[in-house]
Amino acid sequence: MNKYRLTWLLTSVACVGLIATQARARDLTVRVNRWLEFRTLSGSVQYASNGRTQRARVGARINAVGDSIRTGRRSSARLAVDTGIGFVTVAENTNLRISRLRTTPSGGRVTELDILQGQARLQVRPFTNRDSRLNIRTPAGVSGVRGTEFGVSVQASGSTGVATLEGAVVSSAEGVSVDVPANFQTLIVPGEPPLPPEPLRDDPRLDIEVLQTTNRDGVQIVELVGSTDPVNLFQINGEGQTVSKEGRFDLEISFPDDQQVLATVTTPLGTEQVYELVVP
Repeated sequence: MNKYRLTWLLTSVACVGLIATQARARDLTVRVNRWLEFRTLSGSVQYASNGRTQRARVGARINAVGDSIRTGRRSSARLAVDTGIGFVTVAENTNLRISRLRTTPSGGRVTELDILQGQARLQVRPFTNRDSRLNIRTPAGVSGVRGTEFGVSVQASGSTGVATLEGAVVSSAEGVSVDVPANFQTLIVPGEPPLPPEPLRDDPRLDIEVLQTTNRDGVQIVELVGSTDPVNLFQINGEGQTVSKEGRFDLEISFPDDQQVLATVTTPLGTEQVYELVVP
């Protein structure tokens, strides 16, 4: 009996030690100093943290799942990802949110950011730890990197353009993953796998086919038909519009008092062109 009790006691101590070790490993994934810090700001930028929304300032940090950033019209922000992992440049009218920010037991750093709408460009250094990763999630899919410079654009519909300038990106949706190497781009439409990558264009050109005034039930409206690269963001008077997989749009807009429509096209890498359309 004494030998049995001794064996039972040693086994219990070993189990307690194992549980304590596992608990410490779990704590390591939670109790870490991870953050995104505002480095430069332009225009109206707000962030939400701990249930409070406030105006962003240089040096302020967000560091918890659910913390978010919102940029206004003609506004932008550049953020550093804690210990020099990389930088994120957030363009105007963009909503970005932290979905994961942790450290693995091996010391790897896992960063996951949601971009619900808008455009962002990322510069990420090569990771030395194989468990480290940075993922950008949008309503259409996920794009992951381990060291690269790339950009994403998210339309109001959730359609996502991905463009890689250096390194490589893996874009995934609907169980399909495609490699987007340097100087290539792809489009992800919600509910569909990523399209095969094409050579990078970074082209903010806007082709207008129809710009005319039409009467609808006694109300004057503007009919606007045309196209742009389907990976681009397209805004009319600061409001995001949806283009088809072919890049086409057919819109009806309220007649402006000054007879001008402001159209903005932004590529996934952040190249922007503003068009002042005069309504005839």
